[in-house]
Amino acid sequence: MEKRVIDYMLVPFGLLAMVAYHCWLLYRVRYQPATTVIGVNAMYRRFWVRAMMEDVKKNGMVSVETLRNNMMASTLLASVAIMLSSLIAVLMASGGRNKTELFVFGDKSEASLSVKYFCILACFLVAFIFNVQSIRYFNQASILINVPYKKKSQNDQHQQLNVDFVERNVHRGSFFWSLGLRTFYFSFTLFLWIFGPLPMFVSSLVLIFMLYFLDVSFEYGRVVDVSDTDISY
Repeated sequence: MEKRVIDYMLVPFGLLAMVAYHCWLLYRVRYQPATTVIGVNAMYRRFWVRAMMEDVKKNGMVSVETLRNNMMASTLLASVAIMLSSLIAVLMASGGRNKTELFVFGDKSEASLSVKYFCILACFLVAFIFNVQSIRYFNQASILINVPYKKKSQNDQHQQLNVDFVERNVHRGSFFWSLGLRTFYFSFTLFLWIFGPLPMFVSSLVLIFMLYFLDVSFEYGRVVDVSDTDISY
């Protein structure tokens, strides 16, 4: 019973810490985008899309190759995610006992092990969906980005709508790719949960510490105006 209490205490605290960090990050991205890597990347993606569409003859191949590389990265992550999902499903179907009980600190019951495997499976399936969505948006943007955009033309409003649509597709593709990659990070924490709630809780705190330095932009937050980082998904 004491071992189950440890699971009931540490695991929710670890998940709550992850949720609290991402709520804080979402607030920073929404209201202080220049202080986050997501906001800075969104700003430069917007500049890149406009530069590519203003000179399609010169930059058409570059833009398509760049988006294709992003699709290949998303395809790789999606393939890895569905492969790992299949592996976890096989482990769940086999119904084998946990052979690492000597290294487990916490609940060692078969029901607890099944819950852990199911959480890891769900995590990889979510990563697969995110990366598939990323491929979808990048694929749409790779077609529309070759539509010429000329300033001060007769159809300026129509062309501006097309540019905005391409920007949103590129933003969303990058956004879903980041979510898929972040889900892979979180799967490592769920994997350590197999060995008990304490490794899972410690790995959650370590992951938050690492993500903070990957997500926060210390330089651009001081010099970039917030109005320059218009993130519209």
